[in-house]
Amino acid sequence: MTRAGNLLRTRIDVALEEQNQHLLRAMSRRARLQLRLQTMVEGISVVAASYYLLGLLAYGAKALADLGMRVDPDIAVGAAVVPVVALVWFAIRRIRRRLIDVADEEQS
Repeated sequence: MTRAGNLLRTRIDVALEEQNQHLLRAMSRRARLQLRLQTMVEGISVVAASYYLLGLLAYGAKALADLGMRVDPDIAVGAAVVPVVALVWFAIRRIRRRLIDVADEEQS
């Protein structure tokens, strides 16, 4: 009788281990998908914020040109594209790192 009980318990343990492995695989897959989605959203955020900032810069350059300053708004915006995109990208990365640090501190 004890042996039958042990066999049944072993069978239950094996079934639980299989369920746990399946659950861990599913969680890992969801985490990978979530990371890919987060990366895509960050990229879209960089584009959107850069576009907005370059638009503001264009308004400022046009205003300066209207005031008589020798500023070509198209050249000013074109020259600012790389620095603005880099600035936005670094800012979003920094924000993400801070959020991760805060989340890590809360888990500790």
